Amino acid sequence: MRAGLVLLLLLATTLAHATVYKWVDENGKVHFSDKPVKNAEVVELNENTQNNIKLPDPVVLPDLNTADDTDKASYKLNIASPSEEETIRNNEGEITLIAKSHPQLSPAHEFVLFMDGQQLGSAQKSGLFKLSDIDRGEHSFVVKVLSKNGKQLATTPPRKVFLHRTHLNQPKYKRPQPRTN
Repeated sequence: MRAGLVLLLLLATTLAHATVYKWVDENGKVHFSDKPVKNAEVVELNENTQNNIKLPDPVVLPDLNTADDTDKASYKLNIASPSEEETIRNNEGEITLIAKSHPQLSPAHEFVLFMDGQQLGSAQKSGLFKLSDIDRGEHSFVVKVLSKNGKQLATTPPRKVFLHRTHLNQPKYKRPQPRTN
């Protein structure tokens, strides 16, 4: 019984292979069909009619999603030192500024320091900024976190700091000399 069923299926598959006919209508359009039509010719198909398409090797693009994922990190940024409206007395004009971020910065992000609206130096991985030869007076500092493509991810509120420095044009103090009579 099983052998008969198998033979019947094999016979059905050979009969399923239909003949293909091709003809051209009165408008010049080419048609194909499995049913014979007047003036149709039989199309001979080769044994190997499979389409063989060679796809180019895949191009590996840089993983942009990881940068986007890290850009989505929500940073809380603050200036830990000096405090708001702190007065720093330093004749060399040196100020050390410390910025802290929570959570820690991703390796793809960097700190940038702005003083009085102008960027000081280049971006860096550390939140420690050592400034020297700063003019005396009031200064406003802002620290920003930037991604590698320059997108701003976080910023601190402006921090006002006063630097006192000995004025160079000030006359030197003369020590009084005892009078001689």
